[in-house]
Amino acid sequence: CLDGEGKLHEFGSQWRTEDCHDCTSSRDGISCCTSYGTPVHYDKEKCESIFNKQTCSYTVVEKNDHSKECPVHSWVG
Repeated sequence: CLDGEGKLHEFGSQWRTEDCHDCTSSRDGISCCTSYGTPVHYDKEKCESIFNKQTCSYTVVEKNDHSKECPVHSWVG
């Protein structure tokens, strides 16, 4: 199978894209989904979510002090 970037993948193979998607290849085609959860329920007035492309994960921290993490009550992904 050829992915969106023109790279060839064997049937049954798995890989992670630069955009943090986990993909698999089969005779039916390529299937991809996000490899991370997105924070949805947290104090958005006091806190902000920051995506780290190196680790493919979000952290939620106080807007005024990034050294302080905020509680997250639910994630989607």
